[in-house]
Amino acid sequence: MRIGYHTGYWSAGPPPGVADAVRAADELGLDSVWTAEAYGSDALTPLAWYGAATRTVRLGTAVAQMAARTPTATAMAALTLDHLSGGRFVLGLGASGPQVVEGWYGQPYSRPLARTREFIAVVRQVLARERVQLDGEFYRLPLPPDEGTGLGKALRGTVHPLRADLPIHLAAQGPRNIALAAEIADGWLPLFYAPRLDAEYRQLLADGFARRAPGLRAAPEFEVAATVPVVLGPDLETAADLVRPFIALYVGGMGAQGANFHRDAAARLGYGEACDEIAARFEAGDRAGAAAAVPTELVRDVALVGNGDDLRAQLGAWQGTAVTTLLIQTSPTALRDVVAALRGGPEPRV
Repeated sequence: MRIGYHTGYWSAGPPPGVADAVRAADELGLDSVWTAEAYGSDALTPLAWYGAATRTVRLGTAVAQMAARTPTATAMAALTLDHLSGGRFVLGLGASGPQVVEGWYGQPYSRPLARTREFIAVVRQVLARERVQLDGEFYRLPLPPDEGTGLGKALRGTVHPLRADLPIHLAAQGPRNIALAAEIADGWLPLFYAPRLDAEYRQLLADGFARRAPGLRAAPEFEVAATVPVVLGPDLETAADLVRPFIALYVGGMGAQGANFHRDAAARLGYGEACDEIAARFEAGDRAGAAAAVPTELVRDVALVGNGDDLRAQLGAWQGTAVTTLLIQTSPTALRDVVAALRGGPEPRV
């Protein structure tokens, strides 16, 4: 199992220490560095800026929101970064949720799975340097004459992509979306992955692999890069307290009532009642109370917390799961210490 570093979202501005942490990830021989976007900073610009100071680490978006860009613009950015990084870019895509898609981007959110299929189909045409043509429900290229000037034509990109098979990963929370990742993408980017449900995740991936399109990477090459909060602290509970606000934010604040896919994912782990309390407190403006309502068991299911021995012991549950890459989400200043703690045992190999 490989180790990567997830830089997380920006808050009010650039997070201090991330540039140094990205360089440290490269120096430490980690597999990859990933950036995110919601409705503040974008994922591509920081990745290019930070990544320019690296040599070997892979550079991925976890995730670039599909509503933020047309599929062709997304493909242009991907092939550009892949050239500039010498073939180290991984395009991680996500559908986001209706609050962001309709509220921030002004795009409809209907039928996100079908929209994702069309989006990735167009991206793959660009990467294969084919003439881009799609008569889809959501994307029509070229635009039909009755909807424009009639002068549009099927175009082939001017730049030759460095890799026609540049890997595309798909963020997914729900069962159908997880299966879709295995069907049409090269990797899955889960959040709130719990090792004890590994058999269920494997079955969903197997369902998708059974419908996998010809010409894609073989199923054994499929990657599962799970974002995992990691806090190194004096003891388990003290470290868990630093993860509770993160979980409370996703369960209570990252989505609309009735359409919060992160909350649904946590509920599927068996924490439905706790999720109801977290969401109620968060909606009432009691963020401290929402964080306090996060059970330690939920933290331990989806994160690594505690001292070095705790981290290594908890990491054992992840060995042998479908996860191929553990994306550490931790304080930039703690990255070196966290990696050293994880390396203190015989596993993982990084």
